[in-house]
Amino acid sequence: MNTTTSTALPGAPAARRPLTDWLFALVVMAVAGWAWQTHGAAMDGYEKAILAGAVPSLIALGWFWKPLRLLLVGCGLATWAAMALYLRTTDAHGADLAQADNVFLLKYFLSSQSAILWMSVLFFLSTVFYWLGVVSKGDTATRLGSRFAWAGVFMALTGTLVRWFESHQIAPDIGHIPVSNLYEVFVLFAWLTTAYWLYYEDRFAKMGQALGSLGAFVMLVVSAAVGFLLWYAVVRGASEIQPLVPALQSWWMKLHVPANFVGYGTFALAAMVAFAYLVKHHAGETRWWKLAPLWLMGVVLCFEPVVFRAKPGVEGGLSAYWAVYFGISALIVAAIVAARKPIAARMPAFDVLDDVMYKAIAVGFAFFTIATILGAFWAAEAWGGYWSWDPKETWALIVWLNYAAWLHMRLMKGLRGAFAAWWALAGLLVTSFAFLGVNMFLSGLHSYGEL
Repeated sequence: MNTTTSTALPGAPAARRPLTDWLFALVVMAVAGWAWQTHGAAMDGYEKAILAGAVPSLIALGWFWKPLRLLLVGCGLATWAAMALYLRTTDAHGADLAQADNVFLLKYFLSSQSAILWMSVLFFLSTVFYWLGVVSKGDTATRLGSRFAWAGVFMALTGTLVRWFESHQIAPDIGHIPVSNLYEVFVLFAWLTTAYWLYYEDRFAKMGQALGSLGAFVMLVVSAAVGFLLWYAVVRGASEIQPLVPALQSWWMKLHVPANFVGYGTFALAAMVAFAYLVKHHAGETRWWKLAPLWLMGVVLCFEPVVFRAKPGVEGGLSAYWAVYFGISALIVAAIVAARKPIAARMPAFDVLDDVMYKAIAVGFAFFTIATILGAFWAAEAWGGYWSWDPKETWALIVWLNYAAWLHMRLMKGLRGAFAAWWALAGLLVTSFAFLGVNMFLSGLHSYGEL
């Protein structure tokens, strides 16, 4: 008798699905039902619609990629534990948030700020161990890098969910999904980019194409985002939950921002894969003028922190934090270029790198397109017009056109190789300016997000 358990793919007949699939679906529905019953009174119609839509979406994701099941269930349990600890005592608005400083588990692990700090440490450790895997030419450190990345995503999701709960306990009109300022969206960017990388790492491994060492490059951009996040939290005090400005008091924000950052995250991932491709491509190169463009591009990407000056009125010039940040970043790029030959030996084959880069850009482009359409609807609601050529909108269009052209050349003209990688790497500069540069240098309708 054949006792092998069926592992049906999404869309297969229900009878072929293993029991674990239905148990997972039951858990998701039970948690959603509890959330509806317990917190439904605090939700508006759109939030209830999002909750209802999240149930089949999470079930489908868990069926499609099984490692997500443990992650989602774990985050749910950790969030529930944090809420229970907060609710042991209450104040005028609900849970007593002062418990975050009094209860051990909240203070050191489960409050939103503690969880996000753990996320930061774990992502840094993941980067370090991935690079140790490259240097040591062994798989143990690489596997640890992957485990730390998973743990970082877990803490990031837990911190995000707990922060959402905390915002609702401050006052009835304060609560909102935590994607409303640069601090919150950098958390979103960090864990989305990492989660998407972990998906590729898992899928390609099942096809017999190990990507592990490539994580050393991908996690560099995540660590760079965490570096900004820590500065923004400490120097600018951005980790405090603030009321939404009027322009952000829209249910469109709950859809537009996450879709946008799937695009940003996958574009950043593609750029780092492109960097790895170019390092491998130049592995045997000894002429300095051939290597200079690669080093200069890396330094230009690292140079962005120089524009983050000290807070006006506090001190002038470049802050010590960003001077050190830039110096370390430039040294890392120089070390990668100098050690290009042994690093290249640990990277996947060119066709695999090219495939990952293409898939990341294709997914990012799809989500960025959706986000742009949603943003147009939001603009019509907030400002009375779908498009106003605001600087943020204009640069979003430039990003969209850049990747539309890249995909067109790929699909219609067979774009491959070093030129495609250079284009994808340069795309990170365009995307970064649309993401941060507009907020720093240009004013407009999106000036509420200025640094």
